[in-house]
Parts: sequence; C-alpha cells; structure tokens
Amino acid sequence: MTEQRQERAVRAAQRPSRLVILGHPVAHSLSPVFQNAALLDAGIPVVYDREDVAPDALTEALRRLAAEGAGGNITIPHKEAAAALISRCTPTARRVGAVNTFWTEQGELVGHNTDVDGAVATIRALVPAEVSAPGDRSVVLLGAGGSAAATLVALSSLGYHRITMVARTTGRAHALSERLAIPAQVVRPDALERVVADAELVINATPIGLRDDALPMLVAMIPARCAVFDLVYRRGRTPWIAACREAGRRAEDGLRMLVEQGASAFEAWFDVLAPRAVMWRALDAAPPTHDGR
Repeated sequence: MTEQRQERAVRAAQRPSRLVILGHPVAHSLSPVFQNAALLDAGIPVVYDREDVAPDALTEALRRLAAEGAGGNITIPHKEAAAALISRCTPTARRVGAVNTFWTEQGELVGHNTDVDGAVATIRALVPAEVSAPGDRSVVLLGAGGSAAATLVALSSLGYHRITMVARTTGRAHALSERLAIPAQVVRPDALERVVADAELVINATPIGLRDDALPMLVAMIPARCAVFDLVYRRGRTPWIAACREAGRRAEDGLRMLVEQGASAFEAWFDVLAPRAVMWRALDAAPPTHDGR
C-alpha cells in the first residue's frame, strides 16, 4: 500500500465524530451554513457547529476535541496559537505558521492550512494569466498575521515576487517575510498611498471591516488597472469591495476563499470531492464575475 493510500485509509478509519469551527467571536462564521449543506448532499452523518473559545481556553478546547475524535476549522484569533499548540502539523501548516483546519488521527490532532488553497483560487480568478506574468505584477499586502502568511505563500506559489507588505508593526512583517523566505518590501501605513500607486493587486489580510464598515483604504487611492482582494467576507459584499466594484475595479471579498478553503478541508476530512456548487447555493451566492457590475 502506498504512503498516500495508507494516509487515506487512516483518515477513513477516523472520520471526524463531529465538526466545529473555533473562534472568538465566531457567530458571524458562514462555515456551518455551507459545510452542513455539503455534508447533507454527500450523505455524511456528521454535524458542523460553532464554538466561541476565548484565547485562554484554546488549549483545553483542543485537548477535548482530540479526545472526541473531532475535526474542524479554526478562525480569528486562534490560527497562529493553534499551530503552536497542535503537535502534529502538515508541511503547509508548519510553513505558514497557522492552522485553519484540523482532524484527529490516533488520538492526536493534526493541523493543516487550507487558506493557501483559498487564496490561490481567488487570486487566479481576479488576475487572469493573460494579463501579465505574475512576476511582473506589483502586489500590496495589508497585514502581517496568520492570514497574511497564508497569502504570502499563495502569492509565492503563483510566481509573484514584487510584494510590498504594509503593517503597523514592521518588525513583525520583516520577521514573517524572513521566516517564509519570501522577499518583500515592508512599509508603514503612512506610505500606503505611495506604494499602491504602482500596484496591480491589493490584498487586505487584516480584520479591518470584519466587525464594522471601516475601509482598509480609500477606493480613490487604487489605480484603475488594480485588482482588489479583501479576505474579510460577508453575505453579499463587504462595503470596501462593493465600493471598488462600483468604481469599476475587479474586486472580491473573502467569500470565494471561504468556500475554496472549506472545500479543501472537506476533502481532507473525508477523502471525497467537495460539492462546491452545493456550498455556493447554501450561501445564496455564486462565484463573482469581474465586469464591474
């Protein structure tokens, strides 16, 4: 039996007893909506729930879930902490330094990161290959946390290397770039307008706009040729992405990333193809177009 088949056999023998997303807060999460629809469609008798877990309760929550044989997802603010707490991580999770997906094997949690898959899918949709070679495009990335790490890995895997990170704590951004061995220019927010003027892709990997209508930057700052990717998501669109599309920019919030990372997680848990169309329908949505409408 090959190593890959052995892995699948172990996974199939340890199908999650239940699925849960951990976060703080987590009531806004749409993962239960589309994952439960996917589970029903696939005929898998497992329920996907939310659990609001405070940071000081994360260790105990992970220990309990391992004992239960559970699987699931991890969201803000626990992704980086979970990577440090979970002893067994996949190479992708170890490289990113953040865990957003987990399952149980032989009584232990295994941490993985499918945010990279979601970011890759969204960037590919936003910036068609025929526009220009990825290496020639200038990218501005806002943030230096776990989501920014996954996005940097996605950009690197797609061939982008002209990357500018904008962060309030520049030391953290420098450390992230160095740890991932992905070169990036690092600037403070007061240099945002200058670096965006040359950008062909702007990505918000901060929580700005998650809990209110704050905008990561003014739409007027963004060049007309520039595509916009906001990792924050809402039903419909985030206010920033709505304003960008109204101004004629190619723009997406994090909904495609959410569905794609969720589909990759589903496939890791159950070794079956995720029903992506069912997931999108459960959100009363479809993959967006980029014609400015």
